Amino acid sequence: MGEHNTPEVRMPSKRAKWRAAVVPSLAVAVVLAGCLIAWLNRNGSFSFAYAPNSNRPFTGIGADLITEGTQAGLAIAVVGLLVLAFWAGFRMGRRPGR
Repeated sequence: MGEHNTPEVRMPSKRAKWRAAVVPSLAVAVVLAGCLIAWLNRNGSFSFAYAPNSNRPFTGIGADLITEGTQAGLAIAVVGLLVLAFWAGFRMGRRPGR
């Protein structure tokens, strides 16, 4: 406690400032990279087959709604969003002056 009953405030170190800027920036870059991967690997064609009186069952080989590349890109984007959510909770839950 100081003269006027105010708590002492410690200034954050350079390392803490660096981390506060780099971690969210990298997480945003990961989210954007995942979205870009998902966008570039999307399946541009969608087909629908209707065979009411056919004696053969329809097999949808090659009729992927979401390709593996799109799934990978979305998974990467989700990891980036999880890092951002963790970082936001960590920063908001920290006590000032600690």
